[in-house]
Amino acid sequence: MKTGSLTSITIALLAVSLLATMPAQQQAALAQSDGQGIEMTVMADEGSDTIMVKGTIVKSMPTDVTFTVTSPNGLNVVSVDQVKPDGNGMFETSFVINPDSQLWKADGLYTITASGGISAETSQYKVSLPVMIIGGATQSTAMTDGNLEKLMVYDSTANMREPTGITIEATGEIGSNTIMVTGMTDKLNEDITLTVTAPNGNVVTVEQATANLDGMYDAIIITGGNLWKSDGMYTVTAQQNNDPLYTASAEVDIADGVVVPEFGAIAAMILAVAIVSVIVVSARSKLSIVAGQ
Repeated sequence: MKTGSLTSITIALLAVSLLATMPAQQQAALAQSDGQGIEMTVMADEGSDTIMVKGTIVKSMPTDVTFTVTSPNGLNVVSVDQVKPDGNGMFETSFVINPDSQLWKADGLYTITASGGISAETSQYKVSLPVMIIGGATQSTAMTDGNLEKLMVYDSTANMREPTGITIEATGEIGSNTIMVTGMTDKLNEDITLTVTAPNGNVVTVEQATANLDGMYDAIIITGGNLWKSDGMYTVTAQQNNDPLYTASAEVDIADGVVVPEFGAIAAMILAVAIVSVIVVSARSKLSIVAGQ
């Protein structure tokens, strides 16, 4: 077995081994890139006057592929050609035997050589195959040889997750002057700007937070002072750049500069109604007792 074939088999087995140990999504992110070498196939029908040649060279190779056909004695070049590979590095050409030409008179193995690269003598980009010609006609053949090796490389962009944006949650203990802000983002290389806006639209404070490696961030905002005099819902906004996906808001109810319990006004009304109901029921109960006496 030729050295080129052994190398190809070794690389193929290694690629299969790597794929078997990788998750499916990483396998999908593998893509073939340029490796090195050239591969050629020579075909001819029995009794034909045409030799067909096709093959592949690494597509990053900037030069054309040059072909030479050498007589059985190895001394005479009977035909030459040059082609430009397509965008995928594939090339093809053909040679027509001229039985009337002295160059094709000899019977035996003619050698077709394809070479590419900066130097035509570079064996890494050179391959040769024989064709038997007798009486100006080909013997049936279909042979492939070369040392083309494709490298498997990881395409980092193919396995990127879809951006999920940023989230925020703002909470505080009832009656305290502290707002605790937490959230998550998938943009870890950019700080988070936290802006608190009063019910009247005025910006009362601006803070900055940094996400950890898990994408989590937190911050503490202290309420109170002249900028916090308005009662109502204060909006805490987390933002990274101007992308709407990386802008999120939460609201905190503030009264007299401190945190109000969620649904505080409704809760107060319910409590008031409950107290009034207790008073009314108690009063009626006393009246019933007095009347019974």
